[in-house]
Amino acid sequence: MALFDYEVQATCGHARAGVYQTAHGNFTTPLFMPVGTCATVKGVRPETLREIGSQVVLSNTYHLAMRPGADLVAEAGGLHSFMGYDGPILTDSGGFQVFSLAKTLKLDPNGVKLQSIYDGSRHFWTPEENMDIQQKLGADIVMQLDQCTPYPAEKSFVSRAVDLSADWAKRCLAAHTRENQTLFGIVQGGMHLDLRMESIKRLMEINDESVKAGGQAFGGFGIGGYSVGEPHEVMFETLGQVARALPEDKPRYLMGVGNPTTLVKAVREGVDMFDCVLPTRTARMGTAFSHEGRMNMTNAKFAHDFKPLDPECGCPVCQKHSRAYLRHLVKQKEMLGGILLSIHNLYFLIHLMDQAREAILAGSFEDFYKDWMNSPAANDY
Repeated sequence: MALFDYEVQATCGHARAGVYQTAHGNFTTPLFMPVGTCATVKGVRPETLREIGSQVVLSNTYHLAMRPGADLVAEAGGLHSFMGYDGPILTDSGGFQVFSLAKTLKLDPNGVKLQSIYDGSRHFWTPEENMDIQQKLGADIVMQLDQCTPYPAEKSFVSRAVDLSADWAKRCLAAHTRENQTLFGIVQGGMHLDLRMESIKRLMEINDESVKAGGQAFGGFGIGGYSVGEPHEVMFETLGQVARALPEDKPRYLMGVGNPTTLVKAVREGVDMFDCVLPTRTARMGTAFSHEGRMNMTNAKFAHDFKPLDPECGCPVCQKHSRAYLRHLVKQKEMLGGILLSIHNLYFLIHLMDQAREAILAGSFEDFYKDWMNSPAANDY
C-alpha cells in the first residue's frame, strides 16, 4: 500500500472493514479514536493507550496553538515526539471551536477571529494559517478549517456555512504541502440532505481540480455538523446517504460521536472512523460503560459488590478491580478512579469497533448488529 491509501478489505451490507496507511503505521477500520485534546488523553499514559488497542489519537489545533503553541511543538519534533506516542495522530482544525465558542469569535470570508480561552489573547486564522499550524504540529491526518452549524439553525444560515466551508476547503488543500501528512475535507450541511449533497459535490470538485493541477488530493473525509444537539434519530435520517455518497476508496469519519449504540448504527450505514470525549469525560464523573448499560459508580448498590466492573470486558481494569473498589475511589474523589474508568471506557469502545470489524470480515455483521440492539445496553446510551 502507498502512503494514505485506504483498502476496503470486506463489506457486509453497507458496513466496511478497511486498512489505512500513514507515516506512523497502518490502522484498521472501523475504529474509535481516543481524544487527547491538549496532547494528552487525560490521565492515560501513551503506553496504556497502545496496550488497550488504541490505533489513532486525536488532538486539537485550537488548544495546542493557544498553549503551548505550534512553534514549541515543532521544536520538540512534532506531536509524536512531544507526547511520546508512536502511533498515528489526527488533529482537528479547531472548526468545532468555531461552533462551541461562537460567542467569543467572529467569522468573515477570509477567516476567523479567535480569542484564547487561556489568556484572552486575540488571533486571526485564515485557512492558510490553520494549515501552517497543523503542519507544524505534525499529525498524520489533519482536518480542514470549516464552519460547524448548531441545531436547530435556519437553512439559509446552514447554506452559507456550506459555502464558506467549501471555500476554506479549497484554500486549505492549496496551502497544504507536507507530504508525510494528509488532509481530510469536511462535509457540512446540517440536517438538510440537499445541502449535505451539495457540500460533497463541492469537495469532489475541489479534489479533482487540485489533482488535475498536480496538487494533493483529500486523504479522506470528515462528516461534521452532527451530534450538535439534534435527536439521534434525526441524525440517522440523512447520515447513511451522506456517508455512502462519499468515495468508496477513502475513509469516512463521523466527527465527535462516542455513544456505543450510535457507533454500531453508524458502522451499519458505512462510516469508518469515530472520536469523542464522552468515554473519558463521563469516566471522570464516575460513569462506566458496560454490557449492562451505563453504571453510575457513586450508586450505593456497588458498595459491597466485589464482581468485576463488567464481567464481559477484557480490559485490565475489569481483570483486576472490583466495583466496590472503583466506587470507593470515585466517592473519595481519588484521581485513580477517573483514570481507571477512562481506561475501561476507552477499551469498551475500541473493542466494540474491533468486534464490529471481525463481524464484517466474517460476513456476520448483521447478526452482530441485531445482538447489540437486543442487548440490555443498547437502549441505555
